[in-house]
Amino acid sequence: MRILVIDDDFDIQALLTLILSRAGFEVRTADSGQEALRWMGELQPDLILLDVMMPGMDGWETCRRIRSRSQIPIIFLTVRNSRSDIARGLRLGANDYICKPFLPSDLVSRIRRFADTNSQWTDSGGSVRPIGGPPGFSL
Repeated sequence: MRILVIDDDFDIQALLTLILSRAGFEVRTADSGQEALRWMGELQPDLILLDVMMPGMDGWETCRRIRSRSQIPIIFLTVRNSRSDIARGLRLGANDYICKPFLPSDLVSRIRRFADTNSQWTDSGGSVRPIGGPPGFSL
């Protein structure tokens, strides 16, 4: 499975590359939404991990543009953890929303679950269950 990490923080890129490579995934990185959009056709990722807070084109706009031309699964991976941020990300078409800091095992499990089932990451009742959100949060 090819994963595209879109984050302007090189330390986060390196950490995610290490975690996901050790878990058996092929990882590519992009420093910005603009760069990711330029490389999408060539990279053909199976899943995208997307930060929200990036200079230039933020993650919200990047998600909107990706979703306008592709159904590639998108997971927001960000420090933005308010209910309204999580709801916004999911409304824009993200398949999941994970808040930083996160446990590497949680991230890998979510990606594997998605890869194994090709689901929309829902619970048995059909509600999306973002991890790392505020206590008691559900959509």
